[in-house]
Amino acid sequence: MAKDIKANIYKYASPNNIEHLFNAEGNVSLKFSLPSDFNDLFELFLTIDFNRDPDDLAYYLDLIGDNLSFPTTCFSISPVVVPMWAHYSMNHQGFVIEFSENKMREVFPNSHFRNVRYSDVPVHDLSDLLTRARVVMKYRYNACLWDAIYSSAYFTKTTCWTYEQERRMVVNRDEVQKKGDLMLLSIPSKAVNSIMCGARATADTVNKIRQIADDIGCRYLELSIGKSSATPFLVDARGDPFTFDQGEIIAADYECEECREPTAEGVQRCSWCCIDDDARERAAQSNSFRLLDHLGLLESYIRNRP
Repeated sequence: MAKDIKANIYKYASPNNIEHLFNAEGNVSLKFSLPSDFNDLFELFLTIDFNRDPDDLAYYLDLIGDNLSFPTTCFSISPVVVPMWAHYSMNHQGFVIEFSENKMREVFPNSHFRNVRYSDVPVHDLSDLLTRARVVMKYRYNACLWDAIYSSAYFTKTTCWTYEQERRMVVNRDEVQKKGDLMLLSIPSKAVNSIMCGARATADTVNKIRQIADDIGCRYLELSIGKSSATPFLVDARGDPFTFDQGEIIAADYECEECREPTAEGVQRCSWCCIDDDARERAAQSNSFRLLDHLGLLESYIRNRP
């Protein structure tokens, strides 16, 4: 189970949603959904073991009724999750909004924030509590059971979603505004710390996001894919590099003096930038494929090699 933190949280978004998210002056409009509408069809499966006595299941259904239908929105606890950029930000063409969770809690004190746990079976065995609630018929057992079911239903997902590093915000229905089929919650822009564009964002997207960041007075960053690490880093408008470390975006302590990718202490130039003409010449002289190519045999070798 991931450590439950209260720091910054990150909303990944497609470039097509810029106007939808920033359509209200001074606010960010976040879409909320009910668990039954999530893209994980197994959202509510991890509460209890459903292979049990029909009387228990009937009681379970009667107890929860429509109570598992609170508006929910999803964040990640990291802005550098490559699959999230691919899946939710249109293959790195979108952007990520960094929110201060503490500022959001100030505005919405009754909301619930919690990290998602990942498991393929119910995390807590509620069998005894369910049976006790049904047989003993005490209010307190019902209350305890309902709280446990709520926690498992809203904050547990199967392990195939682990990469999302998800954190959720759950609110009451009267806190969201209905707009057609949508449920929206207006978050004051003061809760936005940064907005960062993806590595493949178009010039139009970059210009729009930079203008929005300037208008609301938050930091603008861009995701950068380095050559020395599979973990992306971030750069600001001046090209200064930043890394994501222990829940925070911080200025890189050390960087390559040429490409500016973050490096280890004492490393002035990354290995790639250390390649000079002499190294290239030595590589060319020792590359046996070049000899085969010179003799006109390379294509045949590659085609027929075992």
